[in-house]
Amino acid sequence: MKKLTIIAPYPRGEAPSQRFRFEQYLELFEAEGYVVDFHPFIDQNTWETLYTPGKHFKKTVGMLRSFMRRWVLLPKLRHSDIIFIHREAAQLGPPIFEWLIAKVLRKKYIYDFDDAIWLANYSTTNATFHRLKAYWKVSYCMKWAYQITAGNTYLANYARKYNAHVSVIPTTIDLVNFHNQLTNYDQEELVIGWTGTHTTIHYLDELIPVLRELEKELTFTFTVISNVAPDYDLKSLRFVKWNKATEIEDLAKFSIGIMPLRADRWSEGKCGFKGLQYMALGVPALLSPIGVNKEIITHNENGYLPKTLEDWKSYIKQLLDDKDLRQKIGTAGRQTIQERYSVNANKATYLAIINSVASH
Repeated sequence: MKKLTIIAPYPRGEAPSQRFRFEQYLELFEAEGYVVDFHPFIDQNTWETLYTPGKHFKKTVGMLRSFMRRWVLLPKLRHSDIIFIHREAAQLGPPIFEWLIAKVLRKKYIYDFDDAIWLANYSTTNATFHRLKAYWKVSYCMKWAYQITAGNTYLANYARKYNAHVSVIPTTIDLVNFHNQLTNYDQEELVIGWTGTHTTIHYLDELIPVLRELEKELTFTFTVISNVAPDYDLKSLRFVKWNKATEIEDLAKFSIGIMPLRADRWSEGKCGFKGLQYMALGVPALLSPIGVNKEIITHNENGYLPKTLEDWKSYIKQLLDDKDLRQKIGTAGRQTIQERYSVNANKATYLAIINSVASH
């Protein structure tokens, strides 16, 4: 049996980027004979305080513990057949551990990423740690990697500046064990929904006037599922605190799912995860026509790509007014997930990459 060591930023089962990039494939790897050894940088206690205001001493102590665990891990990596690094071996500082793994231990590693992480992007909660991030290190992590797996074409093209061995593995949805519900097209309450965290909720700002106008014409609920409550003056607003145990049940109550973005380099690197979640549940999705969203959505067939605020209003209104249209678009969206963005559709590619690295 071969040993697969996973080096990731966060504890298992906590961060969406990990859960839907590689964690849902770990049982598959184990079934293929790999022994999976998972090593997060941040422990559970530090994770639970990381995005809360203040608590700088506790965060600092947690980070110091994290670095100590990485140093302890290094000699153990000699016994690994494959090393898989998601984003970075350590969240702060230069790529010391990646360099030691590649140049001193002479180990081949797979480097996986799903955002434009070479660009500065951080929450105000942890702005004090921002200068320690060393965003420049991403190019070196890519250069030293044996194989790179990127979340979309835009990210893959960037990685190819530093490494020729790049494969696109989209962020995927498990339709069997997780996103295994469907929205109810016959439900009386019409729900426009959005899900995300405090770091992305600002993308909703420009749509608030649109929703306010729609409130004058139609009856609906605007549901925001997040870790923080939004501060929007909307009579239709309902906040649902994100809960992993009820995440899919809460999302399946949406009649329409929205994913607005701003046209910038960070958005170009995003992997369309919100849209994929909506579509997996048969929820018709409206996504800003930016980056990979234009690959996921075929406009007016399996979703919508509104370009202007008037477009957003028009398409939302059409869907709210027409149950058959919601079902038609939602059904086509789910079919897209099954064929291109499901775990089942991508597991053979993922396993082939792992086996290829293990055999060299």
